[in-house]
Amino acid sequence: MEDTHQEQRMTIAETAGRRIAAPSIDVLEAIRTRRSVRGFTSESVPRETIEAILRLASNAPSGSNIQPWRVLVCTGAVRDRLVKALHAAADRGEGREGEYAYYPAQWSEPYLGRRRKLGWDLYGLLGIGRGDIVGMQGHEKNNLAFFGAPVGLMFTLERQMEKGSWLDLGMFMQNVMLAARAFGLDTCPQQIFAQYHRTVCQELAIPEDEILVCGMALGHIDPDAPANALAVERAPLEDYARFVGW
Repeated sequence: MEDTHQEQRMTIAETAGRRIAAPSIDVLEAIRTRRSVRGFTSESVPRETIEAILRLASNAPSGSNIQPWRVLVCTGAVRDRLVKALHAAADRGEGREGEYAYYPAQWSEPYLGRRRKLGWDLYGLLGIGRGDIVGMQGHEKNNLAFFGAPVGLMFTLERQMEKGSWLDLGMFMQNVMLAARAFGLDTCPQQIFAQYHRTVCQELAIPEDEILVCGMALGHIDPDAPANALAVERAPLEDYARFVGW
């Protein structure tokens, strides 16, 4: 298949009974080109496109077809008000109060090394050196602002759900990211919003019986953003796959 940045096919997506044409790429290319983008343009994304992405994503598997995922789509004034509230919370020293542990309490290799390399490679592109507290705080605020993306997604689950539903939600989110690529868009899944869950839940009126799992930025990539030059290494197949019976 030719480079999709040079040639794109058209696909027809169904949403709310309407058929909309959108640039499309092969599913293999969508998987290959999906990455965490940390710099977006302010170009808006039509509601019809967002609806099409979410409808496509709902084809994700889930245990006994319970489809536990819930999504809040934030744009416009609501998005801007949320970002303002999150920045104020960060200035007050709030955050870091997640309701669940994302990372292990005790790190080991190769995970610690991978995490450190990604962090310092990213900070290097942003000109943030060791001990640069101001620079790190600025990066966190950019994170809380969806890296400039005009669309912010918040993913929640009902608190009664168990670990299986978290797996279901992860597969749904992956579908969101791949469907976004089919529409020529990019994303960045963001766990940081779970650390500021009090502010997010208050601003978006998320019910107490739902837990905020994470957020996601959605929009058009800014090719000039320094962070988007980040090259992420992937472990070779033999590091994570074991074939038996062959």
